[in-house]
Amino acid sequence: MTKADIVDVIAAATGLTKVETEAVVDGFISTVIDAMKAGKNIEIRGFGSFKVKKRKGRMARNPRTGEQVKVEEHFVPIFKVSKDLKHVVDENLKKTAGTTAA
Repeated sequence: MTKADIVDVIAAATGLTKVETEAVVDGFISTVIDAMKAGKNIEIRGFGSFKVKKRKGRMARNPRTGEQVKVEEHFVPIFKVSKDLKHVVDENLKKTAGTTAA
């Protein structure tokens, strides 16, 4: 599902125009990005958490040349799915898989 698909679904469900819905979706994405750039975590109960994780510096190997390369300490964005969402997806797909199995 793409961002455009998400906009279409939300617009149909809420009665907002696609332009209004796209502004809301873009605003949400911008807010998450800005918070993460500031080192903040975002938690949406029942959905998941966006977090910034610090990775230690280490030595790595360039797969093409085999040369040892130093990877500096850096930060990476992480998304962790909530237990509720995991459960809902698992249960729904189990039901779907059970009905399509022949």
